[in-house]
Amino acid sequence: MADLATYLSQNFEVLVAFIVILSLLIGSFLNVVILRMPIMMFRGWKEECQGMEEELPDHPAIKDLSKPYNLVTPASHCPSCSAPVKPWMNIPVISWIFLRGQCASCGTRIGLRYPLVEIATAVMSGLLLLKFEWGWPLLAMMVFTWLLITMSVIDIDHKILPDTLTLGLLWLGLLLNTQGMFTDLQSAVLGAALGYGVLWGFFWVFKLLTGKDGMGYGDFKLLAALGAWFGFQSLLTIIIMSSVVGAVVGIAGVIVLGRDRQVPIPFGPYLAMAGWIVAMWGNEITQWYFSVI
Repeated sequence: MADLATYLSQNFEVLVAFIVILSLLIGSFLNVVILRMPIMMFRGWKEECQGMEEELPDHPAIKDLSKPYNLVTPASHCPSCSAPVKPWMNIPVISWIFLRGQCASCGTRIGLRYPLVEIATAVMSGLLLLKFEWGWPLLAMMVFTWLLITMSVIDIDHKILPDTLTLGLLWLGLLLNTQGMFTDLQSAVLGAALGYGVLWGFFWVFKLLTGKDGMGYGDFKLLAALGAWFGFQSLLTIIIMSSVVGAVVGIAGVIVLGRDRQVPIPFGPYLAMAGWIVAMWGNEITQWYFSVI
């Protein structure tokens, strides 16, 4: 393992290829997590809360709790015809292209999102090499990126941010910064506390003024996690950037797509996008800002 690490650190082209291929494989797994983790959560809620079946998605795994359902079981299969997905059908991006985006057994369309998640995982992981050399910070940032992608797509699909992911990201950030990997521990702790507290405060001000929930508690936890990774100094930039991007996308959705203004838009993906950008170019953004004001 040490020899491999040394070889990768000394051969940039091989390192890029290694990270891209690894990330494509990870992206394929992220698709499984994105699909199955919410269903696992809904199953748990159904078991714990009787009488809420009408509020849960219509999915066979939620209706029938007698069969196990997790990230491993059952094996990957077509949701329409239940035909098993063979190993050669599970090659990231390539299988989707070869199958022309269709199930080999019944011809049901396979969503374009699956290869897009795999490509996004590979591209974003590869871009980390613009800032991080081979080592623990790079590996940590790869995990950070993978978790943000997973949370973003789940939030888009279901408007939830699983505690397993947000709190796991938060604690990982605090643990890494006990060694000062991205910021000092005091800044990380303050970042976690202020990240949660600031959005919690916005939530209640908005609710008192409008009587509506402006965002979910998962957003508080996600910003707390970002603060734990990069310190309280990063929070203002993340909040401003995510708000601007969210406003632009929301307005564009209304104007271009005719989206109903009353339909809630998940804020998690914008926080995740802003957090990743700040992790990559936060110092440059701050320096540019102060140079133009």
